[in-house]
Amino acid sequence: MIHQASIEAAAQPAERIARALEEAEPSPLAVGLFDRGGGRFQVFAHYDLPPARNDLAALIEAAAGDDDLGPLSIEALAPEDWVTVSQGKRGPVQAGRFFVHGSHDRARAPRHRFVIEIDAGQAFGTAHHATTRGCLLALDDLLKRRRFRSIVDIGTGTGVLAIAAANALKRQVLASDSDAVAAAIAGANARDNCAGPQVRVVQAIGFAHPRLWTVKADLILANLLERAHFDLAPAYAKHVVPGGAAVLSGLTETQARSIEARTRAYGFVLEKRIILDGWSTLVITRRSLRPRRD
Repeated sequence: MIHQASIEAAAQPAERIARALEEAEPSPLAVGLFDRGGGRFQVFAHYDLPPARNDLAALIEAAAGDDDLGPLSIEALAPEDWVTVSQGKRGPVQAGRFFVHGSHDRARAPRHRFVIEIDAGQAFGTAHHATTRGCLLALDDLLKRRRFRSIVDIGTGTGVLAIAAANALKRQVLASDSDAVAAAIAGANARDNCAGPQVRVVQAIGFAHPRLWTVKADLILANLLERAHFDLAPAYAKHVVPGGAAVLSGLTETQARSIEARTRAYGFVLEKRIILDGWSTLVITRRSLRPRRD
């Protein structure tokens, strides 16, 4: 028997709640977000044993802050129901030329290389959230104007961005995630999407892996929290070649202004800003400047 905990919140607290649930103990079987419309999202987590309501409520309230929350629901699901729920009960997502769908919508997918199949699970990134859609839209726009040879995806989650870049460019992508489960899921998703040879996934925080220590990329993709972007700004300057680009997301509009200023100090200029449902995606380009030393 699978037990589902779910709660409704606005976009930004829903994102914080989902990430908090992913990192909490006991570890959930799956975490996901459903867009309910009107700027509201349902956050769900699946457990093999019923979670303690009081502990879960405290965790959610701490993650959400003072934002308005719906009631917390905990219910048992029949096996056939939770598989459907975990895969989203959602339709596919179109982001520019990219088309992301779950296995339950395989028959609806067009036949071209920008199609990606990703099922919801224990890693973040199915393109239903505005931060992932923003990254895909930014990538699609960049690919219309530029060809990239060296691509890195930091905090890859499901691997959706790495897979999108690898299949569109037919280039190798190095991807990292701090979570071992997410790294394994990303690798499996890459193989399932015929990108296994092109996508190399490692478990690491940021660039802290031998395969990434000396990498020089002309495109970095990073859908992370504000603090991670702030801390990684020197690394972005170190690893992005002059003239190279970085796509940064996972930011509110206010946070995006802060990260834009932070990366500007390391030789980046803003090329484009995409705003979806209150979330910002930044496309920045590195000028030919030596990175500042901390």
